[in-house]
Amino acid sequence: MEEAGRLGDGGIGPGVFVGVLGPSGAGKDTVIELARAAFAGNPDVVFVRRVVTRPSDGSEDHLSATPEAFALAEASGAFALSWHAHGHDYGLPVGFERDIRGGKVVVANISRSVAALARARYRDTRLVHVTAPAELLAARRAARHRASEATEGGASRAERVKVAVALRPGDIEIVNDREPEAAGARLVALLRSLLAREG
Repeated sequence: MEEAGRLGDGGIGPGVFVGVLGPSGAGKDTVIELARAAFAGNPDVVFVRRVVTRPSDGSEDHLSATPEAFALAEASGAFALSWHAHGHDYGLPVGFERDIRGGKVVVANISRSVAALARARYRDTRLVHVTAPAELLAARRAARHRASEATEGGASRAERVKVAVALRPGDIEIVNDREPEAAGARLVALLRSLLAREG
């Protein structure tokens, strides 16, 4: 019997790709960091550092690149998944696919625009949709002072994510509207269940 979320025998495996997505202000990076801390020292859970064409502002642990360097890397096949959002380019270095081939659980912050590609590329893909009420999304974005994200309303963006990404068995939705530790605990629980299955 196939596991929930599995798309059959095609794609890279046997490990699991866990894509964390959701609207800006949902707290994806916070949830991921809480899970990273919970699995510190566990080599079977890998957290991917994205390459982004903007300097780090402390809200996310990413690798910075100039647009020119990013374009060259993308053209050379350095990224397994890449996308453009909010005026910047984002990429996941292809090296993590060795971990999936090695049976590990790999976690990455992704865009809804590459969710379908991830499902097709990895034999077992789980999507974690992190969200929050529209007014809370807007307040969090305002607190971050991201001018590039201030031109679009929170409610419409959150709704587009729900419309564009249909969750399947094995995926989860996390409503991050209270203490972030509660949202982080849900991601940790998912990862532990995947580790138990892989074991």
